[in-house]
Amino acid sequence: MGEEGGGRSCGTTRELQKLKQQAMEYYRENDVPRRLEELLNSTFYLQPADVYGHLANCFSKLAKPPTICKVVGRNVLDGLGLPTLQVEIFCTIQNFPKNICSVVISTHFEVHENALPEQAEAEEVERSEAVSTAVQWVNKTITEELRGIAPSNQAEVDQVLRTFFESKVQEEKERRQLEKGLEDQTIAIPSPPPPPPPARKKGQRQGRTDTLTEKPILPPEPVEPVLSGSMAIGAVSLAVAKTSAMLDNNPLYLNIALLKHPQEQPTKLTIPLLMVSLVSCGKSSPGKLNLMKEVICIPHPGLTAKQGVEMLLEIQKHINKTIEMPPPPKTETKKGHNGNKRSQDSEQWDSIYNALGSRCYIIAGTTSKSISKLLENGNISIPKSSGLIIKHTNQTTMSDLVQITNLLDSKKHIAVFGSTEGESSDDSLVDLAIGLGVRFIKLGGLSRGERVTKYNRLFTIEEELVQKGALGFNEEHTFFSLHEEAEKATMAGGPPELLEPIFPTEVMEGSAKA
Repeated sequence: MGEEGGGRSCGTTRELQKLKQQAMEYYRENDVPRRLEELLNSTFYLQPADVYGHLANCFSKLAKPPTICKVVGRNVLDGLGLPTLQVEIFCTIQNFPKNICSVVISTHFEVHENALPEQAEAEEVERSEAVSTAVQWVNKTITEELRGIAPSNQAEVDQVLRTFFESKVQEEKERRQLEKGLEDQTIAIPSPPPPPPPARKKGQRQGRTDTLTEKPILPPEPVEPVLSGSMAIGAVSLAVAKTSAMLDNNPLYLNIALLKHPQEQPTKLTIPLLMVSLVSCGKSSPGKLNLMKEVICIPHPGLTAKQGVEMLLEIQKHINKTIEMPPPPKTETKKGHNGNKRSQDSEQWDSIYNALGSRCYIIAGTTSKSISKLLENGNISIPKSSGLIIKHTNQTTMSDLVQITNLLDSKKHIAVFGSTEGESSDDSLVDLAIGLGVRFIKLGGLSRGERVTKYNRLFTIEEELVQKGALGFNEEHTFFSLHEEAEKATMAGGPPELLEPIFPTEVMEGSAKA
């Protein structure tokens, strides 16, 4: 027993000596004694607490950089009281886990007015399942895949998320194929015979009709399917970007700008022009004439964002006084009139663009496909339009946003950064728009807490950039591009009045079938 104990003691002593030797070599290689001597000499007249603080900072630089240790997903409520996803990021800092930040992503679900009870119930179930699936993805596979990755490595994080999402898409595809195979094995039910042709009226000649038939309208394109739970990808990507910014003591918009301009840090950042909804023409809105969806106003480019909003608030007061008056009696529409025929008439859309494309921006809102679809072939295929409305939702990562805005810039298209209907109080959307350098930002009306929070964030960033001398001016806001187009039109025989310089205060947002 004694010999065994003595041998164990000798082994422990040798291990301690070995550790001491390794520590001395580490100190010698990193020149720690000299650093400590310089630090003590520089802090000779400081209090002991200050000396300890400097020592802690010195050793913290030698510590391992923060890495992701846990990602947590939760089911929370958005601005309309509907379920959405919250993501929290925990990092290991000096061997201890620490909660860094959280984000809340907006859902892609639209809010339909006066929907049938069956439709509303089905959408409620679909939304609940989507959020629950996203929470499950985050708390299980995603947190395991991202554990140990540095938050500063956004490209690696987004690649992990993209690979994970592609595997889920493949699983869903195989599941649908299996269900289709099972359906094909069932006995087909014979279809009923077609109805007999309508009888001709007495005296009516064959081949002629009493009334003129309208030109047939192509059916709308099928809605692009959204994989249930896909919001987990976009939320985690945003949360990691925000985590990296907070660990570096940087605002999120600067972190996004560095992702878009990795070679050198931009010295100037611009504030997007605001697209403010002053009147929302919903079914319950007073004075609705079924003519437009909403009235949007853009402040003059020479104003600050805060000055522009203050001016729009005054305009909104006068508008509210006007629409509170009793509306005039509505004229009855003819039977068979389709109020939604404008949204599918591509020929009329082309005519409007050809007539007004050199005088104002025309944005095709409902034809804006998901960012992942637009990036599949690296080619933006859109109808005649000045640009697209892009949104951060579903599986859109920070890398996707950088890539799509770079592609839009190369094609001379306008990028309008917009919010979804299911908004939250998370104001990260504003930082994304400024960091990406988009031309316009569409935040909705000047009401409701989840919107006002974003406007206030915009004011704060504008003040920060002014104080730092980093607020730039986007020359494209002066609409010189359309002025040049007007000159070309005049040279080709167009009307000379197009030569008048104008500002982009006229924006038409509509929808057209691609």
